[in-house]
Amino acid sequence: MENSPSKDPQDQQLDDQGRGAVPMTKPGATPPVRPAHAPVAEAELRASDADRERVAELLRDAYAEGRLDVEEHAERIEAAYAAKTLGDLVPLTRDLPVHREISFEKPPLGDPSAAPRPDGPVRLPARNEAPTMLAVFGGSSRKGRWRVGSNLRAVAIFGGVEIDLTDAVFESPEVVIDVVAIFGGVEIKVPENVSLHGGGVGIFGGFDVKEQTAADPYAPVVRVKGTAVFGGCEAKPRRGKKLKEWVRKQLGTD
Repeated sequence: MENSPSKDPQDQQLDDQGRGAVPMTKPGATPPVRPAHAPVAEAELRASDADRERVAELLRDAYAEGRLDVEEHAERIEAAYAAKTLGDLVPLTRDLPVHREISFEKPPLGDPSAAPRPDGPVRLPARNEAPTMLAVFGGSSRKGRWRVGSNLRAVAIFGGVEIDLTDAVFESPEVVIDVVAIFGGVEIKVPENVSLHGGGVGIFGGFDVKEQTAADPYAPVVRVKGTAVFGGCEAKPRRGKKLKEWVRKQLGTD
């Protein structure tokens, strides 16, 4: 019987490597660390409020320019604010010329020169509010930068409701405000460059809507209706306050 000489362990390691085997790890050596998860694609990253608001503003511009009709604008606005990831936002402007302006890239940390510098004052994301305002033996006020949808209901019973739309973000081309004032009052203020129409019934009370039609045919329309019993409702434009977001490109201030 032929006895083959035993191979040195180092030679055995070289033979194994030559055949494509996994190299032997020296005693005490640290095995190579492999990432547990692959990098997340940009489309799968979670969208922020600022990302949603950026897309919503572009959609409002497209509607003002006549690129989207009422139904398309409403559907896309709703989808923008419901988006969970950046990939959900991209298709909403893919068929619009403004799509190339969207950038979700964030500047590197610690590099202030790479951060975008806004031309005007920084505007915080608009806040969500309930579609119903109720004041019973008290008051309810809504003003500042908030999102207003297509319908809003104001109920004042032995109390007062104040609705200020001058800095609101309009998500719909038409806003209908339904008012019920019983021994109470409702005051509504709108920007001077939107259309205001409507009227209501006053029973031992008053219902005053100072109607106006905006020069811009694409400007939002606010319609007020309802009833005032032993109470009152007043809706009027606030002079000197304009809705700039909606007609930004038409005014040449973009």
